Amino acid sequence: MITISVITVARNAVATIEATIRSVAEQSHPNIEHIVVDGGSSDGTQDVIQKYRRNLSAFRSEPDNGMYDAMNKGLRLASGDIVGFLNADDVYADSRVLETIARTMEKQKVDTCYGDLVYVDKNSPDKVVRYWRSQPYQAGLFEKGWMPAHPTFYARRWVYDKFGGYDLAYRYQSDFELTMRFLAVNKISTAYIPQVLVKMRSGGASRGLWHILVGNIEAYRACRRHSLRVTPLFIVKKILSRAPQFFHRHRFEA
Repeated sequence: MITISVITVARNAVATIEATIRSVAEQSHPNIEHIVVDGGSSDGTQDVIQKYRRNLSAFRSEPDNGMYDAMNKGLRLASGDIVGFLNADDVYADSRVLETIARTMEKQKVDTCYGDLVYVDKNSPDKVVRYWRSQPYQAGLFEKGWMPAHPTFYARRWVYDKFGGYDLAYRYQSDFELTMRFLAVNKISTAYIPQVLVKMRSGGASRGLWHILVGNIEAYRACRRHSLRVTPLFIVKKILSRAPQFFHRHRFEA
């Protein structure tokens, strides 16, 4: 039976970490390795994690150099056949998500997969505010600013072992660089699961326009580094590619 490693990174997430841990514990897939990497929280997050310690395969708490550094720490602890991330603001859409991922990857004989994601209101998690509907992967999508919804992205562990984890040179867009490196550069096989896999609490506008701009410049740099054919217009395309997510009329029962 396939073992799936789920890595949760957290820092000062006392209000949401319990829902995340419970969401993993409620999954129907029988073999799950849940790893939590905490960045030295001081708000009670660690107390909540300790409450559910028996549900976890590994727990580490120490200062880190940001979210992607914590993710790399989780990757080094993971021993499952398939690896994915569920961050401390996220929950699975239902109890069969990991079962669906394992079944899809085995049936379609692929080494990665991804699906759709909904953003929900920070204070009302049943209220969907944004719908990230993806599409089957084809060459040229990354050059248009596309990427799979990272919280829905799962890969066989050997892919990380061979092609590496998150590049800390990209502070905001290391997930873009990693998925591009896997799918577009090294042409790892993938499958699109056309259903909502994850619900993510929306941070609203707290990230700020400056961080969004810097992140998209990072994504442009990553494309150039990997010899993808892009021009500076890519930055505008990437920003505009998110617009349909706010107007998608797909009905999703959260």
